[in-house]
Amino acid sequence: MTTWYIESGPEADVVISSRVRLARNFENYPFPSRMNSGQELKVLEITKDAVLNCEGGKKFTFFALKTMPQIDKQALVEKHVISRELAESKRESGVIISNDEKVSIMINEEDHLRIQSLYPGMQIDNAYKLCDKIDDILESKIDYAFSQNYGYLTCCPTNLGTGIRASVMMHLPALTMTGYIRNVLEACGKLGITVRGLYGENSEASGNMFQISNQVTMGLTEDEIIANVTNIASQIVEQERNLRNRLYKSDPIRIEDKVYRSLGLFTSARIISSEESLRLLSDIRLGKDLGIINNISTEILNEIMLLIQPANLQKAAGRILNPDERDVKRAEIIRRKLGYS
Repeated sequence: MTTWYIESGPEADVVISSRVRLARNFENYPFPSRMNSGQELKVLEITKDAVLNCEGGKKFTFFALKTMPQIDKQALVEKHVISRELAESKRESGVIISNDEKVSIMINEEDHLRIQSLYPGMQIDNAYKLCDKIDDILESKIDYAFSQNYGYLTCCPTNLGTGIRASVMMHLPALTMTGYIRNVLEACGKLGITVRGLYGENSEASGNMFQISNQVTMGLTEDEIIANVTNIASQIVEQERNLRNRLYKSDPIRIEDKVYRSLGLFTSARIISSEESLRLLSDIRLGKDLGIINNISTEILNEIMLLIQPANLQKAAGRILNPDERDVKRAEIIRRKLGYS
């Protein structure tokens, strides 16, 4: 089964993926930060029973985070299936993941439940529909903490109301190269949209990857939030495409030189760091989307982007590697996947 993060979706030249996440809490339990281990385990068991024993429950698997090897936790973070906060949690926490890894339910992170759905490309509507379906299944078996005045009650006040976060991961090399990304960041802030890096909050925009998401969860309906994020993301897509075309039209030789230099180094290097590989991969993805490179698919580039991450790289190697060994292995994987081994 092809997993969501390798597939190519709508608007794939700019939009890598779409995600919707719902924050929910049990009515009769303290927030995770105030629970004892017995309460943490009870929340785990109730959630497991609600999902695994429902119709279609066989499509999901539960994982206890406390007993999961650190390398496996980090690999799930790199796939965006779980958050860094959950991976680092010392609580009795867990995650329920669908077979295609399109759905994950994080248990005892900041809130009791973080229900999320991920799709390739620009598919926020589909991500929300699937997330809402899972939420309905859970709500039929679990009494959520809810207020008529404040909506769904959450540990952090910024998640009150709908508890929804809708986000889009975007590849924005032209906006970055021209410096217009600063204007985008400022405009997004004024429109209630936050912009983060590759792994969300407190992460950097490696490889010209930016994640945009709503800041406001209260005072708007879920549909209004989804529509707002979709509209702003669509405007950014249009700006990025226009800039790419202008840059290529004004100086095609310089753009082609940048792309082919990166491709040459990417396919011939014997040692390459994660940071450098993401930078080169960004140039190659730009070249592919401009039609400069025609023999590399988006799916292969998506797969490489995942495989060169430290944890997934070490899982592919079958052992823990030191930094120098990872840089060598990363170069080997890139050459093999692109047929240059």
